[in-house]
Amino acid sequence: MRESYSKENKVGEGTYAVVYLGTRQSDSKKIAIKEIKTSEFKDGLDMSAIREVKYLQELEHPNVIRLMDIFMAYNNLNLVLEFLPSDLEVVIKDKSVLFTQADIKSWLLMTLRGVHHCHRNFVLHRDLKPNNLLISPEGIIKVADFGLARAVPNPREILTSNVVTRWYRAPELLFGAKHYTYAVDVWSVGVIFAEMLLRVPYLPGKDDVDQMEVTFRALGTPTEKDWPSVSMFPSYNKLQIYPPPSRDELRNRFIAVSSSALNLMCGMLEMNPGNRWSTVQCLESAYFKELPSPSNPADINISSS
Repeated sequence: MRESYSKENKVGEGTYAVVYLGTRQSDSKKIAIKEIKTSEFKDGLDMSAIREVKYLQELEHPNVIRLMDIFMAYNNLNLVLEFLPSDLEVVIKDKSVLFTQADIKSWLLMTLRGVHHCHRNFVLHRDLKPNNLLISPEGIIKVADFGLARAVPNPREILTSNVVTRWYRAPELLFGAKHYTYAVDVWSVGVIFAEMLLRVPYLPGKDDVDQMEVTFRALGTPTEKDWPSVSMFPSYNKLQIYPPPSRDELRNRFIAVSSSALNLMCGMLEMNPGNRWSTVQCLESAYFKELPSPSNPADINISSS
């Protein structure tokens, strides 16, 4: 019910939605209200709004944002979401925030648990990036923004490859694949992991063509040997062939990390989606079993020093 909530200041705005900070009247609890402007669509709601509501209702998990309520007001659909005051992008960019290897391990573990929950419920997120990983007041990472999510397709279903924010887009999407799997989300998490370690974007392409160049220059151009039939993609023949980085090169790039951290990253950033690690393989990685143990989320200080 609309009367149960008050909207306060605007905290974000997209093409079709505005996010407000709000309060639940019954207990003065802070909430977020995402107002979706249905007037922008000729025939009512667009598919992204319908999908977002559907998947948020289905995906209840500590590491997925919680949909608390839905109401209509002035012909706009309003999603009442738990209030999450920060996100991983803000934290990574703020150089006055100091965080440790144990903190990174904790954030990656929570992210993978949230994504694994999506995958075991047959949902592809298709837009994982640091500012869609929100942080609760208790320090818990929660996967948010399911506007591009969809159910995992059957093998004959044709999909759009124009998904995932460019810097986090898997090679099969860069090649324009019409069918893909959960592996696109795992690639995005691998790039986010690298970004947490480096504190700068790992593969920042200027446009779609440059994104291929940046990705393959950093990680090697895939070949028929390690990705059979990759040369069938129309854009493949125009590519420069770069060798994959050596282990020493990766160690120099990621100076402070352990061997098992590099193994995990390489598993997530495997060019061939058929060989890329699943969320289960990632969660079972030796990286999460070795010291330092993941930080207790509540103990991670993400406020500026």
